[in-house]
Amino acid sequence: MREIVVISGKGGTGKTSITAAFAHLAANRVICDLDVDAPDLHLLLDPSVVREEAFISGHEAVINSDRCTACGLCASMCRYEAIEPDGDVYRVAPLRCEGCKVCVAFCPEQAIDFPDRHCGQRYLSDTRFGPMVHAQLFAGQENSGLLVSRLKKEARALAEERGLGLILCDGAPGIGCPVIASLSQTDLAVVVTEPTPSGVHDLERVASLCEHFRTRVAVIVNKHDLNPEHTGRIDAMCAEKGYVLLARLPHDTAVTEAMVRRQAVTEGPDSEIARNIRDAWHRIMDLLQS
Repeated sequence: MREIVVISGKGGTGKTSITAAFAHLAANRVICDLDVDAPDLHLLLDPSVVREEAFISGHEAVINSDRCTACGLCASMCRYEAIEPDGDVYRVAPLRCEGCKVCVAFCPEQAIDFPDRHCGQRYLSDTRFGPMVHAQLFAGQENSGLLVSRLKKEARALAEERGLGLILCDGAPGIGCPVIASLSQTDLAVVVTEPTPSGVHDLERVASLCEHFRTRVAVIVNKHDLNPEHTGRIDAMCAEKGYVLLARLPHDTAVTEAMVRRQAVTEGPDSEIARNIRDAWHRIMDLLQS
């Protein structure tokens, strides 16, 4: 079984559009959207949900107003300022509560409950390109790295169950916890970048992260024709570091037109960028076999 994750040093580089095209071109695959904070692969793949489960992670404090005597001890001890007056009693502001349990432990009236925290939803769906595992964290919730790890585990189990040989992941942007979790057990990281000063810098950061985890790096330069000078800097970096330069994609309105149709760009009329993405996919298949 092989696993590819498409990532970028920042958002807006075209990572999801490229992942959707790869999903169209791939065979025997499980698709996995690992950008759990702001997923958008579903906008192009139009999944039909087969199974939905709550993502439970950690706990949150809840004050029982019937037992609360408004002594204020919990508010004075909460370092996150998550407890505030609410009429004659106190309440917990859930978006500020870190689940440290100090208020629960020291409440003299045992008026604070500590239930599981419902942080988001997990989904198994069908798409026109095959099964898709994805999720959505609620606003302000954490543990995205844990959720990404669970999605990857579910995708691997699904691939084994159905005899599918490829897991194709749309990763989160940046270099934070969800990206670190997404690189676990990955055979190839496809890094999408743009020819701008920030694009070059972000490529350096995310590629360095991949090297730390000994993940092979391949690079796609999107909108390469916007700035030939910075495209040349990316070319030189790839040559120096030993990264595989998969493709230089032109700025092409075919991508936007495909998005309006809720399609991958490779599903629509023939275009230069669609041909380049096909060539890049063939190179990826060669890399996985080498």
